[in-house]
Amino acid sequence: MRNWRAAAIGLGVALTGASLAQAREAVAFPSPYGIGTIVISQSARKLFLVTGPQSAIAYPVAVAKHGKEWSGYAKVDGKYVSPAWSPPESVKRDHPELPDVIPGGSPHNPMGARAITLDRDEVAIHGTTMAMRASVGTAASYGCIRMLNEDVIDLFDRVSIGAPVVMIR
Repeated sequence: MRNWRAAAIGLGVALTGASLAQAREAVAFPSPYGIGTIVISQSARKLFLVTGPQSAIAYPVAVAKHGKEWSGYAKVDGKYVSPAWSPPESVKRDHPELPDVIPGGSPHNPMGARAITLDRDEVAIHGTTMAMRASVGTAASYGCIRMLNEDVIDLFDRVSIGAPVVMIR
């Protein structure tokens, strides 16, 4: 297990360690959250799936860009394989050239291979297109959590509908 330092202070987590570009890995992760909880750190640009009282699987992610951030609690309310995507109104307003629906499996579909929807308006944890892989590890989305397709498939297989999600700064 990689030696990460994680100190949960209220809803804050301080992290040091490897590059954000590394693939998922088991890490030391002391936290107050239960097994199966998804903890997303906006500042670290990492998603942690809590696997034990002192451990988690860490995944690099793209998080919301400035002005689109959110924090607090949510729950997984859906899981979709190769989902179609309809741009939310906020995205459509900024990119009116987008079609109303991009079919699942399209190389232009920003949802990628899997989508894990949350019980918040227009927010999901999802894969990415090949063209947007480089955005993982940055603040780039409209509120969604963007993962490498291989990582979102791994997470998809590990989480259940109803799993708690916590977004921290």
